[in-house]
Amino acid sequence: MADVKALMQEKINVLDEASKAYYARGEEIMSNFEYDKIYDELVELEKQSGIILAGSPTQQVGYEILSELPKEVHPSRMLSLDKTKSRDELKEWLGDHQGILSWKLDGLTIVLTYDDGKLIKAVTRGNGDVGEVITPNAKTFVNLPHQIAYKGNLVIRGEAVISYADFEKINSEIEENAGRYKNPRNLCAGSVRQLNSEITASRRIRFFAFTLVSASDISFKTRSEQMKWLAEQGFDTVTERLVNADNIVETVDLFESEVQENPIPSDGLVLAFDDLEYSASLGTTAKFPRDSIAFKWQDQTEKTVLREIEWNASRTGLINPIAVFDPVELEGTTVSRASVHNLSIVEELALGIGDTIEVYKANMIIPQISANLTRSANLELPRTCPACDTPVIIKNEQGVKTINCPNPKCPAKRIKSLTLFVSRDAMNIDGLSEATIEKFADAGYLKELADFYHLDNHRDEIVKADGFGEKSFNNMQKAIDASRNVKPEKLLYALGIPGIGVANAKLISKACKAEWSKIESITKPELIEIDGIGEVMAEAYVSFFADEENRAKLARLKAELDIDESFEEEGALLKDLTFVITGSLNHYANRDELKALIESLGGKVSGSVSAKTSYLINNDTTSTSGKNKKAKELGITVIDEETIKNCIDSEDLSLLAE
Repeated sequence: MADVKALMQEKINVLDEASKAYYARGEEIMSNFEYDKIYDELVELEKQSGIILAGSPTQQVGYEILSELPKEVHPSRMLSLDKTKSRDELKEWLGDHQGILSWKLDGLTIVLTYDDGKLIKAVTRGNGDVGEVITPNAKTFVNLPHQIAYKGNLVIRGEAVISYADFEKINSEIEENAGRYKNPRNLCAGSVRQLNSEITASRRIRFFAFTLVSASDISFKTRSEQMKWLAEQGFDTVTERLVNADNIVETVDLFESEVQENPIPSDGLVLAFDDLEYSASLGTTAKFPRDSIAFKWQDQTEKTVLREIEWNASRTGLINPIAVFDPVELEGTTVSRASVHNLSIVEELALGIGDTIEVYKANMIIPQISANLTRSANLELPRTCPACDTPVIIKNEQGVKTINCPNPKCPAKRIKSLTLFVSRDAMNIDGLSEATIEKFADAGYLKELADFYHLDNHRDEIVKADGFGEKSFNNMQKAIDASRNVKPEKLLYALGIPGIGVANAKLISKACKAEWSKIESITKPELIEIDGIGEVMAEAYVSFFADEENRAKLARLKAELDIDESFEEEGALLKDLTFVITGSLNHYANRDELKALIESLGGKVSGSVSAKTSYLINNDTTSTSGKNKKAKELGITVIDEETIKNCIDSEDLSLLAE
């Protein structure tokens, strides 16, 4: 029995770490296939032994919330769904009842509350008991009505999702040093849970309602009536079809045939009884509702032979493994390659050239390796970077091993630098995607940043290239010319100095009063005096401008630009005061708006409470959150939004002391 308990605990630990990564950090360290396999093995062990260990994910719903978003307890626990991969089991579960079958969308579950026709609250599912309040972010969802005809109190649940098309576009624009997302679900989770709703707004998130929780003074007999009514109120609802024992199997087949064309990520189907009175009579188990069940696709797996692992150098220095195997037919397409993600997965699968492996398509879309049947582990790891031959290093961060190139001048990283330079928050040059930049770099047109302003020297070649023509070139050239006039903070960010993001670039520019010569020559002690700039960041900054090669390249770049050094002195009402803002806001659109207002009056806004903090702004002044506790320990006054607003409106600093 001790061996069984040890095996169960081992599986719990693996699943627990995967859940932490998935729910709390928005990362995916194992595939759904692997997770489900280990989970099912744990369920079987629990059945056989009659033992359920503390912390078993079979008894948990969701995971602990670790973000800084305000929290809220759900009125009733949000349960997960029991699942099956068998069409026959689905038919047996439905029995002689009518059901409603719909997509199980792969995003982030959100609970919305409307009152008097207006959206007043949006909360994530969180761990099932406690969610995160993301109301300002939800208001940026591209298809979500802010006002509806129904004036009663309405609570609905649905899924926030990002389409495959938007995922590809948005992910290509994300700075590599911020980390690219592996799939639309992770990008959506990271976007919905942003502290800055402007970032959420840029991600084109959609909301699809799937459950009407409650509607005051209105009743329905069936779920299908509810869904029709929600659509009439202006909500997009999940695609659903009515089913019974006679047609459920063919309806599942119909959904399956539509997976490849579905623009929204889905990881299966949901079947629920249509009759609401019957559904309510069934109650729940400790973890699952009894009136609905999830259907997960039975992944088609095929055996093949691993022929090669390609090691691709990325723009962040990561060297990613790609499995190349004998072609196989999966879900109607020929597949011969699959990402292995990182060194940990390579080792876990014990991969070796010539091994017999099983491959499948996760959610019937993304090729993955599910198992290695021969496990030779004879794979030779790269000793040098494939792009620059620099000896590689192995990192182990949070239990995940990766192979990395430490060379800051690696050609692969050069693409990263060029891509960052043209991004929206930097020089904002439209018409230059990462793929286009790679083509231009490969052709020798782009070797350094100043070369963007000499692309017209290659006009004849570019207009003949695939995907380009006279019109595309002219539009690109207009954007390049428009970028020549630039504010110092945008140019500073565009240089890609380690640690210098948009916010820090603004802080440094402000401290230097927008004088570019001062921005280049500011000293390490002066940088450290700027709130938010630490010693490591300051050292990297000074080293960048001290490097002879960097200075030569920068001189060539500046020769192409007109740097706008205009600077307006800010008000001094909040001079020498440092604020930390936490929680949701009522008077201001978001924290960034209040932050900008404070900074315009000479104040500073920091992300964490420290001895330098003057005031913590939190509408819940009695909260026991970490920031409130820290403020109390340091004797820092906690004020609400009303107080800082009154102080600013009346220009009376004494109001902060009341």
